[in-house]
Amino acid sequence: MINKNRIFLLVCLIFTVTIQAQNAVDVFISMPAELLPGITEANKTLLLVDTTETSVPFMFGEIRKVKQGDDFIKIETSNIGNMQLKLLPVTKDSSIVCVIKTVCGGVDTKLCDSDISFYTTEWKKLDSDTFLDEVSAEIFFDSSQKGSENYKYALSLPDIYPISAEFNENNDDLLLIFNYKERISDIQIAGITPFLKSDSITLKWEDSSFR
Repeated sequence: MINKNRIFLLVCLIFTVTIQAQNAVDVFISMPAELLPGITEANKTLLLVDTTETSVPFMFGEIRKVKQGDDFIKIETSNIGNMQLKLLPVTKDSSIVCVIKTVCGGVDTKLCDSDISFYTTEWKKLDSDTFLDEVSAEIFFDSSQKGSENYKYALSLPDIYPISAEFNENNDDLLLIFNYKERISDIQIAGITPFLKSDSITLKWEDSSFR
């Protein structure tokens, strides 16, 4: 069944998103201050002045550019956090912006959790549900075993499952990683493992949404 709300939104985007092709650098430099506090437009320009790794002073130390391409930028915002910006096509001549903010903690900062949001190239926030179904621990589990009491128990451990997201700079794939091992005991891990399909899932950008 065709999602009428999605079609309506995409039609609106055709008229509201700047038709002139933009690259990730243009969009990053125009990013509102609230999305990257403390970084001036001049510093953002300096950060992206070349294609190698560069850094600029920041109130909490330094911000470092990790990766940069025509439609993708990854910035290390601290020793435990990073931001990814990706331009995703919605029509032949227009794109939306996906921003992923990730914060890590735990042993060796491997326990990472990401927040994913979407914007027009003019930085008007969009409804994330239009482009990405809810990201939860359950998408990593084998739903065919849903009736099992052990399945329900496995899904309930722990109360919060951190899930991190990572773009592939060479395409529009979105990798979701289930970070659960550092939050629970070895016995609990053994209880969860039989019900997991995988601890990572790759979503493809198709028909203007992730699938």
